[in-house]
Amino acid sequence: MSQATIQLPAGMEITGAIKPGYETVLTPDALALVAKLSRAFEPRRQELLAARVARAKRLDEGERPDFLKETAHIREGNWTIAPIPKALECRRVEITGPVDRKMVINALNSGADSYMTDFEDSNTPNWDNQISGQVNMIDAVRKTISLEQNGKSYKLNDKTATLVVRPRGWHLDEKHVLVDGKRISGGIFDFALFMLHNAKEQLARGAGPYFYLPKMESHLEARLWNDIFVMTQNELGIPQGTIKATVLIETILAAFEMDEILYELREHSSGLNAGRWDYIFSCIKKFKLDKDFCLADRAKVTMTAPFMRSYALLLLKTCHKRNAPAIGGMAALIPIKNDPEKNEIAMGGVRNDKARDATDGYDGGWVAHPGLVELAMGEFKKVLGDAPNQISKQRPDVNVAAADLLNFQPEAPITEAGLRYNINVGIHYLGSWLGGNGCVPIHNLMEDAATAEISRAQVWQWIRSTKGVLDNGDKVTAELVLKMIPEELPKVKASAPDGSSPNYDRAAKIFADMCTSDAFAEFLTLPLYEEI
Repeated sequence: MSQATIQLPAGMEITGAIKPGYETVLTPDALALVAKLSRAFEPRRQELLAARVARAKRLDEGERPDFLKETAHIREGNWTIAPIPKALECRRVEITGPVDRKMVINALNSGADSYMTDFEDSNTPNWDNQISGQVNMIDAVRKTISLEQNGKSYKLNDKTATLVVRPRGWHLDEKHVLVDGKRISGGIFDFALFMLHNAKEQLARGAGPYFYLPKMESHLEARLWNDIFVMTQNELGIPQGTIKATVLIETILAAFEMDEILYELREHSSGLNAGRWDYIFSCIKKFKLDKDFCLADRAKVTMTAPFMRSYALLLLKTCHKRNAPAIGGMAALIPIKNDPEKNEIAMGGVRNDKARDATDGYDGGWVAHPGLVELAMGEFKKVLGDAPNQISKQRPDVNVAAADLLNFQPEAPITEAGLRYNINVGIHYLGSWLGGNGCVPIHNLMEDAATAEISRAQVWQWIRSTKGVLDNGDKVTAELVLKMIPEELPKVKASAPDGSSPNYDRAAKIFADMCTSDAFAEFLTLPLYEEI
């Protein structure tokens, strides 16, 4: 099928290939909505991205974040978000994963309360993944999705998880679609296509268009999403407040504006999520030039670290004060089929993680694998019983100051094994991502862009921090990292299913450049996106 068979709005150009079936997604009405939202909101997106750059510069120069004086009245005010729809009242276990067809079916059938289908961090956003993902969403909402693969048949059970969609963050473009000669927002593209094709169908089936919103750094970025929701509901003729969105608090700056983010989205809010892996990455990124800043090996930075504990409890308190769900983050551990002893240790880690969240007062948490749903559900049911959530559990005992959020511990140990682990995971993940797979099991953990970001950001920062010293006394240097990369590359190739692909050699080069260059790449996916 040629592009000429698709009717484009005036001023729109599509450079991606139009494969059979794509015309069901790229319809005139859907593209018209994409164009309208892009023209209305792209200038503000660019302003907000410029504000991020300016803020980052101030942090590089020594500024420290704090709660905003100008919004104190919002934090101190007595307000709540709009009521949560029935379909989102119970979210004890949410499974997440990319938008490929088999994953969508298995996740919806997993027994989880909700499934966050991901156009963002666990998905390589190449053109085919984005459009075939939208095809999969259309079929999933209508319960017609099925798959024949390797002699197996996959189809939906009668009871399925509630569908929640994560579009791309504000920093990501959709380079295959131009409006008035300029790339459009990947997030607006993902959101608009899903809304046009599915919102009314979901409402007819007793649910609605529900979203997760990633990577925000301020309440003004939440306001932009809210204004997009308002316009889209008007365009589609559905009631205001129909859209519900959970915001991932996965940047250190957003942690200081949680009340304000809920307030901006209060008619459309379905709470907040503790996006722990991106949060750790954000802390490293925002204080990357502080030579006294340093975090220990990635495996040592857990939810019990002082700054992570403060963040998790403040999120919980903030949400429940506003009648909003608080959803815990991802336990990245996955089942280990061929080693019962290691598997029991991994399952114990997941069990402890979910037990802590449930006991603290969280209403649910994330898992990355269907094999973890029952285990996680059991920990929440121990605390919640048959209750769908515990929003009534207020935490007036929690008092978190700015200094608590900035208490970055532990600083040690940094080990040679930890450094090599970061290099190995970084190369493995980047190579897989270039091959079209953004969700990769590596060393018995499910890695996505967020966990890979920690790996490469830590290496960059250890090289520059005065505290970036291995426990054997060796300083982490660019020379040391460049020596280790060719030592780790063969190990990656040996363990990756597609290890013979040239993508891994390219990934090693990209990883080396990212870790040793003077400039810090804002997101590893930005330069990678230009290669696919």
